[in-house]
Amino acid sequence: MNQFYNKHFLKLLDFSKKDLYKLITISEKLKYNKKNFKEKKLLIGKNVILIFEKNSTRTRCSFEIACFDQGVNITFLNTKDSHIGYKESLKDSAKILSRMYDGLEYRGYYQKNIEILAKYSTIPVWNGLTNEFHPIQILTDLLTIKENIKNKNIDQIKLSYIGDINNNISYSLIEASIIIGFTLYLISPQKLEFKNNFYIKNIINKIKYYNNIHITNNINIGVKNADFIYTDVWLSMDEKNSFILWENKIKLLYNYQVNKSLLEKSENNNVKIMHCLPSLHSYNHYKKLFNKNILSKYNLYNGLEITNDVFESDKSIIFQQAENKIHIIKAIMITSLLKENINIFN
Repeated sequence: MNQFYNKHFLKLLDFSKKDLYKLITISEKLKYNKKNFKEKKLLIGKNVILIFEKNSTRTRCSFEIACFDQGVNITFLNTKDSHIGYKESLKDSAKILSRMYDGLEYRGYYQKNIEILAKYSTIPVWNGLTNEFHPIQILTDLLTIKENIKNKNIDQIKLSYIGDINNNISYSLIEASIIIGFTLYLISPQKLEFKNNFYIKNIINKIKYYNNIHITNNINIGVKNADFIYTDVWLSMDEKNSFILWENKIKLLYNYQVNKSLLEKSENNNVKIMHCLPSLHSYNHYKKLFNKNILSKYNLYNGLEITNDVFESDKSIIFQQAENKIHIIKAIMITSLLKENINIFN
């Protein structure tokens, strides 16, 4: 029987290195099949519900395209337009939706909520994002990394994540590094904070047992010989957009911007740049978000966390990341919804 059948996809640490590699391999073949018009609809007649407590462009589109390509019927539900967690408990919703659907995607605020849904669901539950973890994004990133390395395996790379390290991307990168063993540098003036959160405290406590994971404020050490430099917006989705918060983040992180000077510090002409999007790389994207005086003070007219020239450069694999989410989602859905081992390689 297929080892992933009816298994939830909530966080990366629920899987082994072998598991993640297998999902990546399946997604590679699914991508090849789609590009070469050889895709088979393996999920015809399946029904999937997409629950979005947090808005999204790439995650929603990727799930919808993956479902369309595989013949899946989908329902999109914004929690504001439903009774989930309001008039109806998550436990009851999980039991009801399990009788109607074959799979459930949840993108919301708290990991504890998706864990409740999974506990009381008899169908697989997939994590589209929570405050704590973003496993589909990081598995997508691993696929993208595999496509961009030569003469190396994923477990042999050095990945440098720079900027705000207290978010779901950095936490899930830590998970991936623990499982796979690649070298991970988290580069920031910040310290990792678990904020009385069980899931984050557990991740942070694990780091001390792994000598391949490093946290530093030293940019030179952090990016030297990096194969991949990864960044994200400095103000997370769950933080209130305000002039004060933005100003504080800029004061803290402006020296940690991904720009040409930072790339040179890597001393690697083949270094690749990653970003999970959306990105504030264009002045027109962020000029109304905060006081113009701070832009002038820190000369931030060519991007915030990443400059526009680097974002648009040939070193950027950012849009490749965005596309690859479709194929990872397909791999997760197919393997968790089909009991039998499906040979997609024919």
